[in-house]
Amino acid sequence: MKVVAFNGSPNGLGNTYQALRYVGDEIEKAGIEFKIIQVGNKNIRGCMACGNCSKSKDEKCIFADSVNEWIQEIKQADGLLLGSPVHWAAMGGTMKSFLDRAFYVASANGGLFRHKVGASVVAVRRSGGLPTFEQLNHYIQYAEMFMPTSNYWNVIHGRVAEEAKQDEEGVQIMRVLGKNMSWLMKVVELGKIHIPIPEQEAKIYTNFVR
Repeated sequence: MKVVAFNGSPNGLGNTYQALRYVGDEIEKAGIEFKIIQVGNKNIRGCMACGNCSKSKDEKCIFADSVNEWIQEIKQADGLLLGSPVHWAAMGGTMKSFLDRAFYVASANGGLFRHKVGASVVAVRRSGGLPTFEQLNHYIQYAEMFMPTSNYWNVIHGRVAEEAKQDEEGVQIMRVLGKNMSWLMKVVELGKIHIPIPEQEAKIYTNFVR
């Protein structure tokens, strides 16, 4: 089994990385492979709403960049972990561009991430952690993924690199999340053997302005 994590911070070894690493340590202790991919320092443009991924059905965005590789990384993994710092009480712009495109492609190609286990973590200096956490969770919830929880919201505090280590509660939150995520992944894997997977329904779109 494998979890792929995405670091939405421009700082590859900052507090967002540290939060992901705390979760990943527990995942690895459970015998599950863990990998972190750096997103926040890449040049990733946003979705253009061209609809090409819906037409081509090739599991690719029309823009030939790292996003297409990352989509396949998620598809091949059993679990997904999203991490972002807080920029103006929201996730980093590069992270949002990546997620908009990746989850659009996944949805347009039959729900590539459906029934995987997904979670989000946020690193913040002071305020804006919960709005950012909620933003990240929107993608997981839309994709019919299963979301593990911790003993509080998945936010850790710190300003400069490694300052998050001083947030003892935040460290525990990440540690508990890692344990629960590992357990849920194993439960899902075992459940697939003994219990039929619910049939996927075609998405219904309702427009309120005609």
